[in-house]
Amino acid sequence: MQKIAIVTGGAQGIGKGITKHLLEIGMQVVIADVDVEAGEETVAEYNPHGTIQFVPTDVTDESAVKNAVQKAVESFGQLNALVNNAGIANPHRTPVEELPLADWNNVIATNLTGYFLFAKYTVPYLRKTRGAIVNIASTRAIQSEPNTEAYSASKGGVVALTHALALSLGSDIRVNCISPGWIEVSNWKKKIIRHEPELRTIDHHQHPVGRVGEPMDIAALVSFLISEAAGFITGQNFIVDGGMTKKMIYVE
Repeated sequence: MQKIAIVTGGAQGIGKGITKHLLEIGMQVVIADVDVEAGEETVAEYNPHGTIQFVPTDVTDESAVKNAVQKAVESFGQLNALVNNAGIANPHRTPVEELPLADWNNVIATNLTGYFLFAKYTVPYLRKTRGAIVNIASTRAIQSEPNTEAYSASKGGVVALTHALALSLGSDIRVNCISPGWIEVSNWKKKIIRHEPELRTIDHHQHPVGRVGEPMDIAALVSFLISEAAGFITGQNFIVDGGMTKKMIYVE
């Protein structure tokens, strides 16, 4: 029987790359995404790659999350993996003393609480298959730029949630985390906003590996972490950033 994965935020960006890769390795994928236009486009585009279903889902709405999980299980009979990826950035780089509480709450609800909700409702099904969860965080969990308090806090929370879940759910379900660095997603958006990347030579060369990241860089690690080959790995945060967080930078 083919394995089944739910990918939140799977209709655009990194999530879309993950969706495509999982289909290509033979999994069936349910996309839970709030953007209906993007979700329907992705299903139409990726149908040739395998079995894919889209369930419109606001990850901050508990009833919507519960519904998405139920629909996935009703459609496919089981669940083998959850990829928590849906997220938003701060709408503006607002100084902390001016940051509206509503903006803070929205980022935390989407980037952190949504992950908790999907874990909550998928765990009973993942236990049956001894499945796996992969949470997508960010290098902003361990380093920051100015005026990104809500985003950084949410991603730090994802890393902590990951190791907490790994301990709570072991040995039935493995839980790991990926923290991407600069992943260029301009050409992984829905058609109305899709465009070719506008990258400079310096953008690539500042990375120790010599290039900016791509969604497939993350997708490849996701597929490994949910596979049996990663059976001895849980509770870990894997930084995928082309080496940038290991680079010491001083003004000369």
